[in-house]
Amino acid sequence: MRFTKEHEWVELDGDVATVGITAYAAEQLGDVVFVEVPEVGKTLTAGDAFAVVESVKAASDVYSPVSGEVVEANEALSGAPETVNSGPEAGGWFAKVRVSNPAEVDKLMDRAAYDAFLATL
Repeated sequence: MRFTKEHEWVELDGDVATVGITAYAAEQLGDVVFVEVPEVGKTLTAGDAFAVVESVKAASDVYSPVSGEVVEANEALSGAPETVNSGPEAGGWFAKVRVSNPAEVDKLMDRAAYDAFLATL
C-alpha cells in the first residue's frame, strides 16, 4: 500500500490500483454521510479530483494518486457511506483504476514514510 500527502492510498494488483482515503483522513472528516464515486470508463490524471466525500463536518474532493482509467467504482458506498469510516483502507475504497504509468505508484510514500509524515502534522 502506498500513500499521498493528501491522505489517499493506493494498492496495486497487477496493473489495477484500488484507491481510497486513509484512516487518518476518515478520522479527520468525522461521520461520512455521502460519497460520490467516479464513473467507470473515466480517464484520470494523477492529481485529478475524481470523487467526493461528505461528512457532518465538511465536503472534500478525493484526488487520484495515479493516472489511468476507472475500471470499477465502489457503488456500495452510495447506500453505506459509513463504510469509509469503518474500513477506510479496506471496504471503504472508492475506485479501481487501470494504471497507465506504474512508475507513479513508486513515487508515493510507503507506510513508514506516511506514518512519519503524519507525525509532522
